[in-house]
Amino acid sequence: MSTGVSTSTDKIIVDKSRSLRNKAVTRTVRATRERLQTATGTSPGFEREMMQLHVESVAQGALAVPLVIMLIAAGGIYLTQEIGLVAWAVLALSVHALGMLVARRARSQDITGENVRRWQRRFLLAQALMGVAWAAFALQGCGRCSGVTFEFYKGSSLLVALAVTAMSTLMLRHAIVWAFAPTVAALAVSALLRPDPATVGMTAIISAALAFLVFMTHRLRHTSAQLLSSQSEKDDLIAELEVAKSMSDEARRRAEEANLAKSRFLASMSHELRTPLNAILGFSEVMSTEVLGPLNNPVYKEYTSDIHRSGQHLLNLINEILDLSRIEAGKYDLSEDSVHLVDIAEDCIGMVQLRARAKNIAISEQVESGMPAVWADEKALRQVILNLLSNAVKFTPQGGEIVVKAGWTAGGGQYVSIKDNGPGIPEDEIPVVLSAFGQGSIAIKSAEQGTGLGLPIVQAILAKHNGEFILKSKLREGTEVIAILPAKRVLQSLPAVTETQAVAPRRKSFA
Repeated sequence: MSTGVSTSTDKIIVDKSRSLRNKAVTRTVRATRERLQTATGTSPGFEREMMQLHVESVAQGALAVPLVIMLIAAGGIYLTQEIGLVAWAVLALSVHALGMLVARRARSQDITGENVRRWQRRFLLAQALMGVAWAAFALQGCGRCSGVTFEFYKGSSLLVALAVTAMSTLMLRHAIVWAFAPTVAALAVSALLRPDPATVGMTAIISAALAFLVFMTHRLRHTSAQLLSSQSEKDDLIAELEVAKSMSDEARRRAEEANLAKSRFLASMSHELRTPLNAILGFSEVMSTEVLGPLNNPVYKEYTSDIHRSGQHLLNLINEILDLSRIEAGKYDLSEDSVHLVDIAEDCIGMVQLRARAKNIAISEQVESGMPAVWADEKALRQVILNLLSNAVKFTPQGGEIVVKAGWTAGGGQYVSIKDNGPGIPEDEIPVVLSAFGQGSIAIKSAEQGTGLGLPIVQAILAKHNGEFILKSKLREGTEVIAILPAKRVLQSLPAVTETQAVAPRRKSFA
């Protein structure tokens, strides 16, 4: 029974039946995609992070609120001599201690997306109790005070407490409302029962400050949520890129291993492939030329000629595949020597002259004289120029013309250019022609089809010589190919050293 899992490692690049090594990264990427595809708003994950930030803020600012309470109580006792402020300070510190116990318990336990709402309600309840303490302070009276001094003191103290609470509860939603709504309500009731200007003004100021701070904390909290969202998305994108990179690296590694194995196999099969082909070519040639006697049936003689031509075509194909495979496998070693590029080009022209004359194609030469030798592999350069000339003869129509140029480059190197007036290559097919086994539409339609390996081999050989290959072509205007060798491979001859007269040694005299 098939399980749907492929066990073939030579048909796939990445085995997706295997789980990825980094499961945590995969889980994070999946959660991010689900979160981004859900409804808008602050997700439970961000609520949890904000709750953790609030807990850390409460723990780090544990002494801020008690310090404010003691300063307010000390200042009130100094101004009013009211001992009742001590009881208020004890009440406020006790409520703050209760809030600290809630924060300490939250730090010891794990806040999850499921219980984050419960912890929010607990902290809001602690803020509401602290609001009752601030309301009790707002209702404090002073029988010994005259004027608006005590009211001014209470208003200033409440504004300071409001600012401290807003900063310490920024990450807790609606915390400042729960903390100071009882105070505003107490001040409003006091202003209704005793509508003196000081109480009404203090109520208006505290209410306006509360509304402003509610708006500001809401905006700051929204900005913090956006920053957390951006940070989370950035982390998850990095994680997803790491997953994609690991898959890409695995695919590239396996593709390189498969390509290298193929190249090594073909490079090592040179003898095994060429030996039987040479036997086929030799025996078919002996039979077609009737060396050992005539063939009674003329059809058999025609068959032997077909066998010889097919074998020759197959041998050429195998030779090109083996050359390209040896280059890819790194086993194509150059046998470098001092050679003349012009002489190699003239030899190659002589080798293709018979084919060119059969199609009535004229080959002209434009060669610069006095060019020095280059340091290169003669066999490899001969293969380069012969491949380019063979392509030019193959695709040039009857009565066409081929121009072969050789000379200096602008950088001091040497080049060989072969230009024909054939059908040309469409611009969008040039990358296809330069790729392995790639053929343009003109080559596919022509009677003389090749293997598509000539130009890749030319590029590889020139790259081994640190050279460059350029192909220029326009449809219905012809094609020009240029093989360039760099200046460092040109062997410049040094001028002869002129002989100088030897200087006679000066005789020393001893007085």
